[in-house]
Amino acid sequence: MLKKNDLIDYFFKGIKKKDNLRIGVEHEKFVLNKENFNQLSYEEHKGIKDILLKFVKKGWKPKYDDKETTIVALERFGESITLEPGGQIELSGAQLKNIHQTCSETNRHLKELKEVGNEFGFILLGLGVEPSLSLDELPWMPKQRYSIMKKYMPKVGTLGHHMMKRTCTNQVNLDFHSEKDMISKYRLMLNLEGVATAIFANSPFDRGRVSRYKSLRSHFWHYTDKDRTGLLPFVFDKDFNFEKYVDYALNVPMYFIIRNYEYIDMTKYTFKDFLENNISKELDIEPKIDDWINHLSTLFPQVRLKQFLEIRSMDACSWDLICSQPAFWIGILYNDESFDKVNEMVEGWSQDDRNYINSIAPEQGLQTKFNNQTLLEIAQKLFEISKSGLEKRNILDKNQKYNETYYLKDLEKNLSCGMSPSDRLIKKYNTEWKKNIKYLYKENIF
Repeated sequence: MLKKNDLIDYFFKGIKKKDNLRIGVEHEKFVLNKENFNQLSYEEHKGIKDILLKFVKKGWKPKYDDKETTIVALERFGESITLEPGGQIELSGAQLKNIHQTCSETNRHLKELKEVGNEFGFILLGLGVEPSLSLDELPWMPKQRYSIMKKYMPKVGTLGHHMMKRTCTNQVNLDFHSEKDMISKYRLMLNLEGVATAIFANSPFDRGRVSRYKSLRSHFWHYTDKDRTGLLPFVFDKDFNFEKYVDYALNVPMYFIIRNYEYIDMTKYTFKDFLENNISKELDIEPKIDDWINHLSTLFPQVRLKQFLEIRSMDACSWDLICSQPAFWIGILYNDESFDKVNEMVEGWSQDDRNYINSIAPEQGLQTKFNNQTLLEIAQKLFEISKSGLEKRNILDKNQKYNETYYLKDLEKNLSCGMSPSDRLIKKYNTEWKKNIKYLYKENIF
């Protein structure tokens, strides 16, 4: 019988040795028909299903949503390729030692996808929100969990379907070497999540025009589901620990459990109901640890705890910045001196401060004013600290030519000009592109 202590122990099993902290990167992209820029559907000829089958021929192992009928994911080398609700393709990378390895993994994946794209006639776009298509113009993927989420989302928010089908994000996954280290990293990541939103904002367009947001994706998240999103103020309580996160997760409504390839709708219950058997008598189902793991994956705070910490606040970006995102975080969080310096910067920030940045940064981006400065000024200071942290790590590439600071070069260009990716796109849209969004599909594909 599954007990609360089992749920807590799950997190303790995620603790790594301090000299063996790993890095994981997850990145999503839209897969668009090269001729009309429509997102590919699952069943169409040379659509999503055919892309997955092509990868199976390349040695990837298929995973099914049912009993070997509907292929929805792939696995290889500790990596997985999965589908987001609107047909976005995500690479969930392996847990690797350094940014050189994560960037090589990313480049290999994109190269493979581009090769199939050249054959099948599709392009890949890394933006936080698809810039032209409306909600109804995007398909739904045939995953059972998405059927449950699709039905549930309108009950708890107004923009959940927009989040599901119209957005892409990049995530960075970071290890902790103790419960105390998890707490410290979690708090710092929550303090910085809104700044990272501004730095990597990359979704300024809404159906072909400039919107009021630098990160429209983040705006969608604000109106998705308050039960399972946001900043989790309790993380800053003095008694926060693994158990307190378990208490939070226990009280969030579930989406589903899986039995015999069938997804059973559990949205009427919290995991606490399930664990304590406070559910209707017709559900004679005993909880398993896999149910807990699946439940944790359906919580969407800006920083999420699994057996590692995920930062979830950044828009998907183009090739030049994908490697900058993990490099930025590793330089801060995996070097003690950098970590301490950034903690000094944010010391005294209140929950009101965090809420303010979280609410304003999606709209105003780096120009957001905070504590008599702008987020740009804060971002420039964070960049220098991160770069210093990577210099101190001094992990060289396999040819011994450069260290991990190499991957910050495009981010450095942006911040030195005071611009996020969205700022650059808006400028081009209003000048070179003459307000024609079609140019984006030529210049910003992978």
